Amino acid sequence: MNAIFPVFTLLLCGMFTLAGCSRGTSAEPPTPGNASAVAGAAADTGGSRKGDFGPPQGEPIKAVLTSPPNVPPPTGRSAPAKVIVELEVIEKELPIAEGTTYTFWTFGGTVPGSFIRVRQGDTVEFHLNNHPDSKMPHNIDLHGVTGPGGGAASSFTAPGHSSQFTFKALNQGLFVYHCATAPVGMHVANGMYGLILVEPPQGLPPVDKEFYVMQGDFYTVGKFREKGFQAFDMQKAIDENATYVLFNGSETALTGDNALKASVGQNVRLYVGNGGPNLVSSFHVIGEIFDKVWYEGGTRYQENVQTTLVPAGGAIIADFHLEVPGSYVLVDHSIFRAFNKGALGILKIDGPENLSIYSGKEVDSVYLGDKAASLASVSTAATSNAAGTLSLEEQVAAGKSLYSGTCSVCHQDNGAGLPGVFPPLAKSDYLATQPKEQIVRVVLNGLSGAVKVNGQDYNSVMPPMSQLRDDEIANILSFVQTSWGNSGERVRKEDVTAVRAATPRAEGAAH
Repeated sequence: MNAIFPVFTLLLCGMFTLAGCSRGTSAEPPTPGNASAVAGAAADTGGSRKGDFGPPQGEPIKAVLTSPPNVPPPTGRSAPAKVIVELEVIEKELPIAEGTTYTFWTFGGTVPGSFIRVRQGDTVEFHLNNHPDSKMPHNIDLHGVTGPGGGAASSFTAPGHSSQFTFKALNQGLFVYHCATAPVGMHVANGMYGLILVEPPQGLPPVDKEFYVMQGDFYTVGKFREKGFQAFDMQKAIDENATYVLFNGSETALTGDNALKASVGQNVRLYVGNGGPNLVSSFHVIGEIFDKVWYEGGTRYQENVQTTLVPAGGAIIADFHLEVPGSYVLVDHSIFRAFNKGALGILKIDGPENLSIYSGKEVDSVYLGDKAASLASVSTAATSNAAGTLSLEEQVAAGKSLYSGTCSVCHQDNGAGLPGVFPPLAKSDYLATQPKEQIVRVVLNGLSGAVKVNGQDYNSVMPPMSQLRDDEIANILSFVQTSWGNSGERVRKEDVTAVRAATPRAEGAAH
């Protein structure tokens, strides 16, 4: 027995070793730049140890920088070069939502900052300029830099000054950059982040369309969609209680006329980053499956992915092919962020239907909510209300935009409701007979249980809409009360404020 045991152990160890080798070569996918690699033949890139391809060749190249959602063209080079990047920090007031502005601190005047594209092995001469009108000093930490601070210590720049440093891009991948000046969280929360792509030597597989999308969480003193200028709220940021979670720095950055656009038959690549400063993103495109996801911005990909995690300070690359036309909704699938904090965008695909793949029915309102409508009328109403000149017509127009999605999914665009499920709002005897305060109370606090409308019994649940501002509820009710044959009275912001103040239950609690 003692003589046999060492031989058996040796054989067993050998079996495990062979099995491990087999798994290692068959499970790992090929690197993204190697178009000729077959599945199961993934090579070790060597990381930074194999990222130095010698000194730059040829004349220096000035980097092409693009604003989101645009991406610079591939470098198309077969040798390392000296690449000059010039990036300016600009502090500027920009829209964060319709009718709401915020002072963003930006790299290049946009949130996220300009997209930077270089090749592995390039020597990058980086120039950071801080606009003379800036109030704060800034710097830049590029996650694609090998060296202490990622360039931060070498790029501290006072307003009206410039800094310069040089680094060699040793590691291929998609990397976040951000400001690292104290207080670091505040600088990042104000929009100071972007992406730098370090292409593999042979480049990435070609696609038809490339887009730049970056998520960030924002913390304002005012509530979500509160109109006018909103200041940064440090305590909310420390508590990680985001007012907004957004793609590309604005609730409307990727909706309406700003939607991303492509065509059936095309291959699309998304470069997706997450600036944070706090929240992890569960990135998902409703109606699409990612054919490939280069997770964590690295050189390995996963296939057939529904939702992918993008950590704060991280990035991913996602490729997919477009089979059928329609509106595809980009969301953070931590879903309240999408529909109640703004993390929603649209990829609009045109081209012929393919009924063998999908029937072609498209209902925007289910997913898009009020983002399917223009919210310009909401901003107009808020401005007039602040000036004391708000007319009923302005209220109705704003209420119609807000009703779309918020209420129309259940009560329908024409107010007819769903028989036996959701009561009608059109020609509603309930609206005609209840006092205004009760109508406001139902919207604000919700309603569950039996109710009779136009002689029919309904027993469903209306969730509380207390997340809406008082003026928004007033505008929606004014629209409903004056539409579809209703002749109810106008509802003003002050009416809603009074009911909210008098309600005995916590906001959000239904009857």
